Amino acid sequence: MTAFAKDRPMITIDREGAYAHIEREKLLDRVMGPARFGKSSEILRRNRLPADGLAFVAFDGKHMIGTVRLWNVNAGDAGDALLLGPLAVDKIYSGSGVGAGLVYAALNAAQTAGHRSVLLVGDPDYYARFGFHAAPASGLLMPGHFDRHRFQAVQLGNDDGLSGSSGMLTATGAMIH
Repeated sequence: MTAFAKDRPMITIDREGAYAHIEREKLLDRVMGPARFGKSSEILRRNRLPADGLAFVAFDGKHMIGTVRLWNVNAGDAGDALLLGPLAVDKIYSGSGVGAGLVYAALNAAQTAGHRSVLLVGDPDYYARFGFHAAPASGLLMPGHFDRHRFQAVQLGNDDGLSGSSGMLTATGAMIH
């Protein structure tokens, strides 16, 4: 668990529990709206469970104020990888470090669990601080429409398993029953 405060109530980041589903969906609706269901990443998440132990939430003591999940995917000929998203933070906490805390928690847990790489579709300027860049994902494709310049990856540890890889990302995570 991570805790921090910046002129606000104490914020905690912890693994998402089964209790969080309804509150998480409400947060995503407020922050991202219905457009989130049309994103290419959603095709890979639909009817799937997040990667085991790799879903995180942030609370301000009473309310869920942030969420991020990692999802199991196959990255073409590179094999197993993770897909990050959606990352969502309540607008009143924008710029407070909650989003960064969630991303760091997710990436650290993924590396500890032995995962080699994480992909996402997102703002290059925001995600560069975590080591994401477009080059490792340049030979890979997402299902549906996606913005190539926003498709990025980070290699965890010393691995460069995505280097020179090609192919379509496909979902491999456990199905929701």
